Amino acid sequence: MTELPDRRLLLVHAHPDDESINNGATMAKYAAEGAQVTLVTCTLGEEGEVIPPGLAHLAPDREGGLGPYRAGELAAAMKELGVTDHRFLGGQGRHRDSGMMGVEQNRRAGAFWSADLDDAACDLVAVIREVRPQVLVTYDPDGGYGHPDHIKAHRVAVRAAELAADSAFRRDLGDPWGITKVYWNRVPRSVGEQAFARLREALPELPFTRSADLADVPGVVDDTAVTTEIDGTAYAAAKAAAMRAHATQIEVSEPWFVLSNQLAQPLFTTEYYELVSGERPGTRETDLFAGIDREEADAR
Repeated sequence: MTELPDRRLLLVHAHPDDESINNGATMAKYAAEGAQVTLVTCTLGEEGEVIPPGLAHLAPDREGGLGPYRAGELAAAMKELGVTDHRFLGGQGRHRDSGMMGVEQNRRAGAFWSADLDDAACDLVAVIREVRPQVLVTYDPDGGYGHPDHIKAHRVAVRAAELAADSAFRRDLGDPWGITKVYWNRVPRSVGEQAFARLREALPELPFTRSADLADVPGVVDDTAVTTEIDGTAYAAAKAAAMRAHATQIEVSEPWFVLSNQLAQPLFTTEYYELVSGERPGTRETDLFAGIDREEADAR
């Protein structure tokens, strides 16, 4: 087996742009430090709204073609973050964006929300057993804000981690591998409140006219739930550039951004996590790999 880097991080996201918004600074930091950073994106985001008028024809209710275009945006974003290992779950186009919860797209043929859980998880098992990550990052059970593809990405990630470690399961997908630490994306409530207070003060000078609310930010929790914070301020420019690469979905005016709803939000460069599998630290961690012994982890 080819020798792998000492530190290996796997992130599982629903659509192109989710990774840059949630984890862009973290990904850039670990990639720059020589860790193996692998991103698995579950859909092409075909049902997304389109911000630039010149690209409005890509929208699903017009000519279409947004999915492949967003795959190109994702590739550009990964270059900005220095991430060289990116895959679509089961291959590009295998699973289709399901739209928001309760819409007819949830039941469309190929919709990720309707995919068989174990079938989808098997595609991720193969990735886990290949790259052997010690750390997995994904969403909480609600997907951060209730989007069906985010919820399904959480379920697939959790199931795949379970199956990948099972020595009796599908040896054709590779040798068993147990992930040491699993994290959910989080934003501490106090950090969000302070950021939105600054945003309200800055808003008159911004190209954006309205502010989102803290309730619009996925994954906000009480500060006590947050176990880990990654200081990515040195990679703020890389994160902003990656977000700009997703031009159909995001407009950036550092340190703020808007989605298609045109409601301004903070662009966080310190990123926060909750450790949900692995030994919970007594104090807040500053490294996703804290406490991982390479030799012990490689024996899992």
